[in-house]
Amino acid sequence: MFRFLTKLIFMLIAAALVAVGILLYRSPDPLYTAQETISFSRFHRYDALIESLARKHAIDPLLVKAVVWRESSFDAKKVGKDGERGLMQVMPDAANDWVRAKKIETFVMTDLFDPKTNIDAGTWYLKQALQRYNSKDDPLTFALTEYNAGRTRVDRWIADSNMGSRATASDLRGAMKIESTRRYVDTIIDRYKFYQNREREQKE
Repeated sequence: MFRFLTKLIFMLIAAALVAVGILLYRSPDPLYTAQETISFSRFHRYDALIESLARKHAIDPLLVKAVVWRESSFDAKKVGKDGERGLMQVMPDAANDWVRAKKIETFVMTDLFDPKTNIDAGTWYLKQALQRYNSKDDPLTFALTEYNAGRTRVDRWIADSNMGSRATASDLRGAMKIESTRRYVDTIIDRYKFYQNREREQKE
């Protein structure tokens, strides 16, 4: 009986390893898929909250999740070097803009460690940026650039492109003076597409 159970356990482990191997082989991003498999709870803990708050602000939840992943790797207690906080690494100035716009009477910066507050504020800010650039050829690139580098830098880079109001996302990328911002934008867009493709495949 013991030998049978040992053999059964071995076969189950082998089957699980094969299944994981197939999953990683089929994934366009095996490293991410492996991390997600190992830390499933961390990667999906805030899915329902992201879904709810993204819908509230009329943004694709998959985009918000891509931002959360890039900004904090789903760590609600993360603090950045410039004072940004929480899942979406919301800056104090952005938080204050949100507080004023929503007429929130009781707010302190440590509230940004609360996942709901953080995602609400961060998604609101991202939505403002998307609306600001909605006439552009690729509003997402402009909005993510602002989210990372600030509106002042976006305006400066648009001016540096010598294209003025006709500046495209390509013009903006070409004028960016901070390479890490370019990588930031590309990384989030790539992850967003990854989530979209996976959701599409799951529905088929």
